Amino acid sequence: MLTNIANFDYRELPRAMQRLMVQGLTGEAATLPRRSFLKMAGAGGLALGAFPHLAMAQADGAAQAAGALKPTQQPSAFVQIASNGEVTVTINRLEFGQGVQTGLPMILAEELDADWALVRSRNGSNDAAYVDPLFGINMTGGSHSIKNSFTQYRELGARARAMLLSAAAARWKAGVATLRTQAGMVLGPGGRKLGYGELAEAAMALPVPEKVTLKNPKDFRIIGRPTTRLDARAKSSGRQDFGIDVRHPGQLTAVVAHPPVFGARLASVDDSAARAVKGVKAVLRVPLDRGAEGVAVVADGYWPAKLGRDALKLQWDTASVEKVDTEKQLAQYRELAGRPGSRKFDADMAPLATAPRQLEAEFVFPYLAHAPMEPLNCTVKLSNGRAELWVGTQCAGLDAAAAARVLSLKPEQVTVHVQMAGGGFGRRFVGTSDFVVEACEIAKAARAAGFDVPVRLLWSREDDIKGGYYRPMHLHHARIGFDERGRILAWDHVIVGQSITTGTVFGQFQVKDGIDATATEGMRDPYPLPMRLTVHHPQVNVPVLWWRSVGSTHTAFVMETLIDEIARSTKQDPVAYRIQLFADKHPRHRAALQLAVDKSGYGKKQLPDGRAWGVAVHESFDSVVAYVVEASVKDGQPVLHRVTSGVHCNLAVNPRSVEAQVQGAAVMGLSTCLSGGAITLKDGVVQQSNFGDFTVARITNMPEFDIHIVPSADAPTGMGEPGLPPLAPAFANAIARLTGKPLRQLPFNLA
Repeated sequence: MLTNIANFDYRELPRAMQRLMVQGLTGEAATLPRRSFLKMAGAGGLALGAFPHLAMAQADGAAQAAGALKPTQQPSAFVQIASNGEVTVTINRLEFGQGVQTGLPMILAEELDADWALVRSRNGSNDAAYVDPLFGINMTGGSHSIKNSFTQYRELGARARAMLLSAAAARWKAGVATLRTQAGMVLGPGGRKLGYGELAEAAMALPVPEKVTLKNPKDFRIIGRPTTRLDARAKSSGRQDFGIDVRHPGQLTAVVAHPPVFGARLASVDDSAARAVKGVKAVLRVPLDRGAEGVAVVADGYWPAKLGRDALKLQWDTASVEKVDTEKQLAQYRELAGRPGSRKFDADMAPLATAPRQLEAEFVFPYLAHAPMEPLNCTVKLSNGRAELWVGTQCAGLDAAAAARVLSLKPEQVTVHVQMAGGGFGRRFVGTSDFVVEACEIAKAARAAGFDVPVRLLWSREDDIKGGYYRPMHLHHARIGFDERGRILAWDHVIVGQSITTGTVFGQFQVKDGIDATATEGMRDPYPLPMRLTVHHPQVNVPVLWWRSVGSTHTAFVMETLIDEIARSTKQDPVAYRIQLFADKHPRHRAALQLAVDKSGYGKKQLPDGRAWGVAVHESFDSVVAYVVEASVKDGQPVLHRVTSGVHCNLAVNPRSVEAQVQGAAVMGLSTCLSGGAITLKDGVVQQSNFGDFTVARITNMPEFDIHIVPSADAPTGMGEPGLPPLAPAFANAIARLTGKPLRQLPFNLA
């Protein structure tokens, strides 16, 4: 990912491309200025909240007056107001495409009564102020960003506004009740007005109020308004810096030769040819994730480091590690599905034997790579008994703790500067902090070898697709008994797949009675089904991790295609059948589905010949998304033409971001349907390496989108992930109507 050409190091490129770049670079392009950042203190004025650590100091100094507010409640860590009135809001999350760098400032600016045209945002760190206020750790995941910080950022804005009002009242010797705020100004009697920038220094010295009154949602003027993202211009012009773009004086770049089989160790290393590559500074043998070993090539740029890695002659010891084979693994899963296992639900299955109608189905879901557009990276600087990390991470706190362990430091001696990330989908939130630990091991080894400079670790996309963490492979087996009216009498279901959270920090509250809750989320509800659900979690030598929308990636497909199949087999309209099953217990599902139906023209407009409707609705992360799609089959391949969505996420802070998230998630869901959208293994080696053999949707696969949001004033729910799960089943249901054959696996197999 090349950004900001004026600061790009051409040594990152192959030498032939370096020459072309130098020949074609104009003087004008060479002098493009760096993206300017707001300074902590504007010229001639002190920003409110000049330094995040003041949150802790202010909490201590004003404990009596402020009721011992937590760091997460202190405006000083989150709000900077420069003398020119610009307001910079620090976000307590990773921005990696979901829009929190705009959504969170919108929330704070609403209660602050800021002038939105003067609002900016910046990234946070692993500071205690930036932990999730509900979970108490630095994290971005589970579609919790807006949901968990909605009240927090409202109160931060309201507290800062109250301090500005108090500062103005003191200056004018007026009662606070006689003042009001509007678009970055404090207005007083007799036409008096002061800009926030004029009051920031005085406001900073005042106690932080513990209790504040928040606006009535009917008075919102920023929240709920479709708003262009604050990072849109920088990203669309190529000026946005990401973690991969971090540069420091003297910085070196490292790439790593990872083992071909997970967990393998080195038998022998011949690095003579690698050391001879121009620009290579060191070749280091380093420990890797999951007990493996690797070889890091450290050079003065990515390209010489890569050439050095290519020149390595390595022998790997794979005798002691399991060599997974996808075909054999599927056979093992099928055998395991027939055994007794842990029970999630345990309804009576006696009616299954006498049910008038019966349905039996097996579903297979492959491993999936995250494959973000910006490959994994982490820059480490060691100095004076401290470590600084620059990394696009979803878990700055966990990564800081992992870095401290590797570097023999205390956690408070490690600072993580969270960087903008070019995607992640869960890959940047790893319980083992794999690539961050790897970067720290290399930095430590490089320093021991005499290189006292920052070291940037870069993975290629091939590194990540062949050696990263994956959405687990799953097998589902269902036996369902129902009657002629579609009334489900018994549903016997088995899930086989690796646990994501067992053995991690999250396992203690995610795994109960041997069942990982992430594997079963989305099963049964919202339908009142008598289900017996059995779960098996085999141990397999493939690293697994949450992938955008986690368990719902497979459970939604199973539930929504089987519900649709029962409706078809009993000659019922699939929409009417679902609404009948909802009864009066799931109004949000009903509202989302009905909105999608109404806006799509389902049941009213005539589709072109060869097209069919497909329907699915699913709740994940407390939001409900319904899809009504139009699809066809052309030359034996499924084609998605149009997607109409009904979304119930309660209050949409930024409807434009909600729309973008639904579209992005739907496209990612579409990718899982397309031929080649799978990770497979042979003799322990991942067979895919890049987008040439791991399919993602292209522009030629894009349908038309029509996204609609159910109006609500209730507190927001998650939206980063819920748009993904129902897309594949809606698409599959349309294809099944055309072919008469239900689809039982992802990617689709129409053979």
